[in-house]
Amino acid sequence: MDAIAVVGEAVADAVAVPGDGALRLDITPGGSPANTAVALSRLGTTARYLGRLSTGVLGGRLRHHLEASGVDLSGSVATDRHATLAITALDEAGKAAYDFYLDETADWHWTAAELADPAPGAGAVHTGSLALAIAPGAALITDYLRRMRPTATISIDPNARPGMVDAATYRELFPLWTTIADIIKVSDDDLAHVYPNADETRLRAAWHAAGVRLVVVTRGASGATVSLNGETRDVASRPIRVADTIGAGDAFSAGLLHRLNEAAALGGRLDDLCLDAAVDAAAFAARVAERVCAVPGADPPWAVDLEGPA
Repeated sequence: MDAIAVVGEAVADAVAVPGDGALRLDITPGGSPANTAVALSRLGTTARYLGRLSTGVLGGRLRHHLEASGVDLSGSVATDRHATLAITALDEAGKAAYDFYLDETADWHWTAAELADPAPGAGAVHTGSLALAIAPGAALITDYLRRMRPTATISIDPNARPGMVDAATYRELFPLWTTIADIIKVSDDDLAHVYPNADETRLRAAWHAAGVRLVVVTRGASGATVSLNGETRDVASRPIRVADTIGAGDAFSAGLLHRLNEAAALGGRLDDLCLDAAVDAAAFAARVAERVCAVPGADPPWAVDLEGPA
């Protein structure tokens, strides 16, 4: 299988644990792109993570987590800027809401020199979330995607963050992303934030017309919709006991790319991908996401955890 490069932020996730008169923070590694890289590596795909990792205490923890999962950090950058911090609160259903502390932190300050070299042997490049929307690094990552596109499939998960990036900014960026991406994976929450009350079918059609071959819309417990060049099919989700939803979307992205990689579909414009194979990849991705939802935090499964009947 080809390697997959993942570009974007690694974040220290602090889950708020209410107590008597105090608020305890349980800090674990996170960040949407970093979570995707970890999940890819644990599934058995070589994941090359391109991130800016702080040399401080939190950055060291993030680096250790990535290395322990087998992620290739040769394209990452060490910086003395502080790591980004996200404080997460969970509702009764385990759904996460976030407060981000990201001013002048490590993840957004890419230089052209740091993203000058292509990821060798990468069949796909995946990015999204805050790193593709926050200046000054967002424009440099976008340029990197353009340079990689001749030889690699481009995958984008916007992972919209209300309160961090306003909907108008996403609406301005989406038309650009759809001219670069071969795969766009969005959640129904993303669409509700960026395109409230929009006709989803028309949105998907516009993205396909711009050049996106595969669009996957995830719907939490209601499964997902797969659209390949406008041909659609729904993928069901199995009922599970949810611990929380932290990292579920990132795990879905990883499962999708891993399965497409196994099918030798990556490395270009998905010209040979059929709907059955796309649906199979999305169904596998849902299994990976389910395993993340069943345990606390962004702790994606290893390949051995998924062995046996689906």
